[in-house]
Amino acid sequence: NLEPILSVFKDLGYKIVLFLGRITLQKGPEYFLRAAKKVLDFEDKTIFVVVGSGDMQETIVSEAFHLGISDKVILAGFIRGEERDRIYQSADLYVMPSVSEPFGITPLEAVANGTAALVSKQSGVSEVLNHVLKVDFWDIEDMANKILAVLRYKALRADLTNESKKELANINWDKAADKCLNIYSELIG
Repeated sequence: NLEPILSVFKDLGYKIVLFLGRITLQKGPEYFLRAAKKVLDFEDKTIFVVVGSGDMQETIVSEAFHLGISDKVILAGFIRGEERDRIYQSADLYVMPSVSEPFGITPLEAVANGTAALVSKQSGVSEVLNHVLKVDFWDIEDMANKILAVLRYKALRADLTNESKKELANINWDKAADKCLNIYSELIG
């Protein structure tokens, strides 16, 4: 159970940055770790949590070791349900650095659990959510700077959290379907 461990870190004043998704090339976990290295140069009291499983797990372990940050990275494996929700809730920021993401449900889950989010501009969800931070997946400097901003400025984190949660209330599949039907109707005639 990851929750008690994160609670201890929080009590010690650590910030928690979360990656939750498949550990695959498409999801960009290596970019998450490279940004983590840059963040840790400025904010040593930060823990980076990687939740998920996939074919890049060994690569991620190796990457954390080679970057010299394995003591600040927790690889939690696959988590679901209420435990997953509590992990979102304990995080200061959720990061989705996907290389290619048709949509991306995890940022919506983060927002629903009251967590600020940073997503790649290459994800479909970046077109739907306006009150999240956005970066190109490959721009490690920008990603690190935005992570640092959220960790350092409580007002920014609170604003992102509150506004994205309001925005989420207006997103639903029925509205999306109606919008598509209206476009089709206009195109047909």
